[in-house]
Amino acid sequence: MKSRLLGGVAAVVLALIGAVLVFSYAANADARAMADLQPTDVLVVRKAIAAGTAVEEISDAVALEKRPAGSVPSGALSTLDGLTGKVTAADLVPGEALVGQRLVDPETLQIPGSVAIPKGLQEVTFALEPQRMIGGTISAGSTVGIFASFDKGALEKHPEEESTQRVFHKVLVTRLQRADPATEPAQGSQALPAGTMLVTVAVNDQAASKIVFTAEFGHIWLTNEPKNAKEDNPPKPVRITEVYP
Repeated sequence: MKSRLLGGVAAVVLALIGAVLVFSYAANADARAMADLQPTDVLVVRKAIAAGTAVEEISDAVALEKRPAGSVPSGALSTLDGLTGKVTAADLVPGEALVGQRLVDPETLQIPGSVAIPKGLQEVTFALEPQRMIGGTISAGSTVGIFASFDKGALEKHPEEESTQRVFHKVLVTRLQRADPATEPAQGSQALPAGTMLVTVAVNDQAASKIVFTAEFGHIWLTNEPKNAKEDNPPKPVRITEVYP
């Protein structure tokens, strides 16, 4: 009888302990769940942002949202303050939280053998033979004059005549790629570049349109034009009757 009583008391005690443990676990789980749901401010991408975009230009493409803390990735940003000069390291898509690891110094994105694009400009690439670009001696960082030649149609008053005109001064070359390696030089001579070369320059959109048109329907020549080179303005087209002095 006594043993049965003690057994009953022990069972009740164990049941109470179990109930306390279950209640404690449930309370802690609720606390954890509440912590995960704690609203946290985070910048979220609203419009697609291309890699290399400056922080100063993305403010209209991101917006501050409240998201559960448990869904916010490590390093998520709630402000762009103090990030001036950084650029996006990759393409950003709408809906993703903006994290600090996605913003880097521009130098880390720069392709070897290239120079940074000045703010507000865009790049355009065209192919040239070496003789059309100072024998291939220019490099990234050089500034060049761009000349356009057309067989016919460029001159409004003389559409039947061929013409050449300098169209742009001191254009920055941002990249130069040689499609074929240089030929082996003869003894005592300088190696000559061979094959097509790809020239990338930084210009505004209007200039890019003119360069593309000339590459499609005419011919492009470059001159090595350093920053201190004298400019002739306004440019004057050269016709066959004006070549000789």
